[in-house]
Amino acid sequence: MLTQRNALWKRCVLMRVGGAGLAIVLLLMIGQGALAQDGETGNGNSDLAKQVQNPVADLISLPFQNNMNFGLGPNNRMQNVLNIQPVVPFNLTKDWNLITRTIAPIIKQPDIRTTHDDTWGLGDINLSAFLSPSKSGAVTWGVGPALLLPTGTDSAVSQRQWAAGPSAVVLTRSGPWVIGVLVQNVWSFAGSDKRSDVNQFLTQYFLNYNLPDGWYLTSAPIITADWEAGSGNKWTVPIGGGFGKVFRVGKLPVNAGFAAFANVVRPDNGPDWSLRFQIAFLFPKSLFSK
Repeated sequence: MLTQRNALWKRCVLMRVGGAGLAIVLLLMIGQGALAQDGETGNGNSDLAKQVQNPVADLISLPFQNNMNFGLGPNNRMQNVLNIQPVVPFNLTKDWNLITRTIAPIIKQPDIRTTHDDTWGLGDINLSAFLSPSKSGAVTWGVGPALLLPTGTDSAVSQRQWAAGPSAVVLTRSGPWVIGVLVQNVWSFAGSDKRSDVNQFLTQYFLNYNLPDGWYLTSAPIITADWEAGSGNKWTVPIGGGFGKVFRVGKLPVNAGFAAFANVVRPDNGPDWSLRFQIAFLFPKSLFSK
């Protein structure tokens, strides 16, 4: 059963990596004051919505992303993963930026053998860095390394392996559309001899249509593969989408949204479907220049 729980946690790691790079999936109910203020700054919010949909944008942000995965195991358990995902860009030169992303997950990991036993803890932290041109034309891109750190506070929420590999993203913007894809694969290079090796692939396409006043529609499923898993248990393929909005609380821009996904391909004991809620605090350069 420990092997089953480890496999389930590995799929959790795969799903949370891509979600870190893309602040595009959440619904938040906001007060009348925020709505009224947004009417005065709709164009600026719409521009920010497009910027935040770019994983290599020169924009500081602090997303909090909550993922609820339903239908795990024979007892239909629910796994909850809260990802704290600070994004900090660095201007290396006038031509190049380095976009750093950190994902620190706080996890409720169910014991799928029971209907009530759970393990709570900090999971393995994922670090990534994208080197990207500071000026781009019709196509924007970024490449760099990804590193998985075995920081989990319990074996049920950690792979106990160090892993690294390449990651890349490419996207284009045309009118209201922001379209792109992110790919990544990491391999373990050190860690516990008692745990299985890590060889994990992730790809996420993102298709966003931006509406007036900061609203947007989005589809950004995270497709993953665990190459170490047995036949029939390698792939997780979700479909779905959602919507969101960029608004302001005082002068601070906030991106909030919601999305739902059904897993049309999934491993044994994997989740049937998922809900993702996110709120991201945005810190554009204009916020510091005033």
